[in-house]
Amino acid sequence: MTPSDFISAALLIAGGIFFLAGTLGLLRFPDVYTRIHALTKADNVGLGLVIMGLAVQVEIWATVGKLLLIWALVLLAGASVAHLIAARALQRGIQPWKR
Repeated sequence: MTPSDFISAALLIAGGIFFLAGTLGLLRFPDVYTRIHALTKADNVGLGLVIMGLAVQVEIWATVGKLLLIWALVLLAGASVAHLIAARALQRGIQPWKR
């Protein structure tokens, strides 16, 4: 195994941990606003780490560019959808959680 294999494995594992954290936030947090915050933040970081882990293994720069484009599109889509969900929740009168 080469050093790039270890770097790639570490990044992929770290990305998986962030995905798991986002899923736990989705299941555990009390309201829609905190749930979408946890899910979008953790999943975007997790996907970034997975993309970096895959990019380490790629030999062609065009493929790295495609991976980064995918990540950028997912970032935009995640932010847009989170905003739409939060706006709709506010329209329906769902109040943010307070202690």
